[in-house]
Amino acid sequence: MIKFGYTILYVENVETAVAFYENAFGFSRKFVTPENDYGELSTGETTLSFASKKLAAQNLKEGFIESNLEAKPFAIEIGFITDDVTETVQKATSFGAVLVKEPAQKPWGQIVAYIRDLDGFLIEICTEVEG
Repeated sequence: MIKFGYTILYVENVETAVAFYENAFGFSRKFVTPENDYGELSTGETTLSFASKKLAAQNLKEGFIESNLEAKPFAIEIGFITDDVTETVQKATSFGAVLVKEPAQKPWGQIVAYIRDLDGFLIEICTEVEG
């Protein structure tokens, strides 16, 4: 059996990232290490995790491409489903997220918006896809 367990974002400051996602989206903290180099949030079935860039560098000796707001986002996004996209985007931007694309309705009826978090990661805020 295989199940999707978590996504880890490499961030400048784990505590700051965890606090942003708690405040902006209402996720609950599972834990942050005493060293503040790793943390996890409960988001439903899949955990959203954060590792410090320093910890990531220890694990990836060849290095990695760092996310930041000055560069274009990576060709990946994390998606959060909500009943009220506009309200969720407004709340996230009030805690420092950067608006990328205002909420818009897709041809299949879904409402979708895009923001970037404090470390520059791309987040899709959307309604459930009706099928």
